[in-house]
Amino acid sequence: MNSLANDLSRLSASSRRYLAARHRLFIGGEFVDSVAQDEISVIDPTSGEQVARVPAGGEADIDRAVTAARKAFDSGPWPRLTGPQRERMLLRLADLLETAAEEVSQIESVNSGRTLVATKAFDVDLSVDYLRYMAGWATKIHGQTMNPSVPYLPGGKFFAMTVREPVGVVGAITPWNVPLGQAIWKVAPALAAGCTIVLKPAEQTPLTALRFAQVVAEAGIPEGVVNVVTGYGETAGAALVAHPGVEKISFTGSTGVGRSIGAAAAQQLKRFTLELGGKSPMVVMGDADLDIAIPGTAMGIFANHGQNCCAGSRLFVHDSVYEKVIDGIARIARNLKLGPALSPDTDMGPLISKAQQQRVLEYIRSGVADGARVVAGGNELPGPGAYVQPTILTDVRPSMNCVREEIFGPVLAATRFRELGEVIERANETTFGLGASVWTQNLDLAHWFIRQFKAGTVWINTHGVLDLAVPFGGIKQSGIGHELGGEAINHHTTLKSVLASLREPR
Repeated sequence: MNSLANDLSRLSASSRRYLAARHRLFIGGEFVDSVAQDEISVIDPTSGEQVARVPAGGEADIDRAVTAARKAFDSGPWPRLTGPQRERMLLRLADLLETAAEEVSQIESVNSGRTLVATKAFDVDLSVDYLRYMAGWATKIHGQTMNPSVPYLPGGKFFAMTVREPVGVVGAITPWNVPLGQAIWKVAPALAAGCTIVLKPAEQTPLTALRFAQVVAEAGIPEGVVNVVTGYGETAGAALVAHPGVEKISFTGSTGVGRSIGAAAAQQLKRFTLELGGKSPMVVMGDADLDIAIPGTAMGIFANHGQNCCAGSRLFVHDSVYEKVIDGIARIARNLKLGPALSPDTDMGPLISKAQQQRVLEYIRSGVADGARVVAGGNELPGPGAYVQPTILTDVRPSMNCVREEIFGPVLAATRFRELGEVIERANETTFGLGASVWTQNLDLAHWFIRQFKAGTVWINTHGVLDLAVPFGGIKQSGIGHELGGEAINHHTTLKSVLASLREPR
């Protein structure tokens, strides 16, 4: 066996059974065949081999799923349950997912190429925590009361209040980089708010969404509340966005696709939230604690194989510490062990596909052709797997494609600076605005960067850390709206204003 390919004998018996099983769509509380009967091959990126097949759902399947979600919302029990009732159901869902943690993380690792440590922590454990966090929100959705003056009706007495109600049927389209985690980011607030949902996972990584559907059925969630349709973005995804029975679209993915989805949703005046691409800067000041900054910035780009929308792919280091920082990150990059996702001593697995591997390598080659210098990595590993070495490019210029465009791989573009005005201008010199970080021990300087960065999230002496209670979203070409925290609930509710005339009792 190729040493860079997964040894599937490491899987539990239940994981092997699941991969070998016949996979079907989950619509109206049941697993059903696709109308089209077409299928998608699910590939293990460590070997390039097929490990499963799923339905390639199309427009007719999306229509069935939206009809089921519409029925569940209009006449089913879910939106009419009390907050505590929905809370208990979500807590049960979390408990059942936690029970299946080993199997789900193994399936995710085989499908995505990410290590078991990563899939357990971010796709399973964090999803369990988020379901429990959002379960608590189900009992805390409320409006406000007001004492209006209505100045053009002198002497009148009025009472006013606002009421938050579930927005309706949600269409959710998720990416392949953190498949189950991103799905739960969309499912949990929708269910807590009383919405119903149709989930279309990325065609590359559909398996854990369908496995989660089994958990939904086991938990006793009413039929039609959660529906899962696997398929291609240009068919199933487009049909979900265009369907008139969907009130809100929630999409995470590339900026280009996000623009198309936003334009299509706007034609029907649908609500939408878009969490899109990024080219996040990391700024290391001369006073930074390098024992923290060097490993922190290394993981800011190399975590999840660089396949993070908020990855710190542009590094700016003060001239006084530049050589130390670059040497330290390069040493970490060279010591990261690439290997199969199921191996316990693997630090970094493959990228999602050979196509993504070649895309990343082309950015590296383009940078070198434009004058960038490779100080670590820069190559693929031989064999069928989609491996790319952790790579550092120096001597980069703002005009290079590897600096301007999102690569979505383990490639860091590093440069030095001397002046504050210089670095903040270059850090903000991007069409993206998802995240940014600064590494300094100067509190005043940290606050200056907070105000100056043009980004949706600013990190101080860390990068890419997310919390369930902290809203996450971007500005500029990095998206519209937020996920996580109370903002996620607000995006799944509509605000109704109520005004009543009062009179003295008789």
